[in-house]
Amino acid sequence: MLLETVIGTAGVLVPPPGYLEGVRALCDKYEIVMILDETMSGFGRTGKWFAYQNWNVEPDLAVFAKGSNSGYVPVGGVIISGEIAATFDERVFPGGLTYSGHPLAAASIVASIDAMKEEKIIENAASIGENVLGPGLRELAKKHPVIGEVRGLGVFWALDLVTNRETREPLAPYGGTSQAMTDLVTECKKRGLMPFANFNRMHVVPPCVVTEAEARDGLEILDQAFSAIDSYYQG
Repeated sequence: MLLETVIGTAGVLVPPPGYLEGVRALCDKYEIVMILDETMSGFGRTGKWFAYQNWNVEPDLAVFAKGSNSGYVPVGGVIISGEIAATFDERVFPGGLTYSGHPLAAASIVASIDAMKEEKIIENAASIGENVLGPGLRELAKKHPVIGEVRGLGVFWALDLVTNRETREPLAPYGGTSQAMTDLVTECKKRGLMPFANFNRMHVVPPCVVTEAEARDGLEILDQAFSAIDSYYQG
């Protein structure tokens, strides 16, 4: 069973309490291998080394990629549980890729992990989420009714934007855009913020090294940009 720990591009969907533990229990019951995709959520993004560490669960396999080295060298990998790894003590793993075991890519991961530990980047991501982005985005939602929902962890957040909070009518149709979303993106760019908007969502995903001052500057720009589109709210 393969799933993203925190679903990324589809909306930064954070699993509710007990969900991943329930999946783990089902996998154990039916002897299913549980694979978690940490490509987007791993290496500090949610304020933990791996997103699954926010819950009481461990996968059998965890896949990762660019988060491990900031994408300086193309890389991807799989973290294998001891039980599964032990099966290859007696037999050869029948697989491989042309570029597998790339020494430069492996060195870039080791160096990046060393820097993350020394500079306390994981701790910074957790602090920014808990003390700045989480509270700041929830305050924006109180002020701007077009923000229908705030969700996230660490430096991994998304806002669902609506025209009506009761009906949850999206500010732009699925698979499309709207003048309201266009105006929002334009207002952000005018103020020096490059936003990521997807349909009726805005993702708030600064780098794990973002400072508190930079995060607060970003929130101020978002406040101004949302003020410019509040008139689109119809609720």
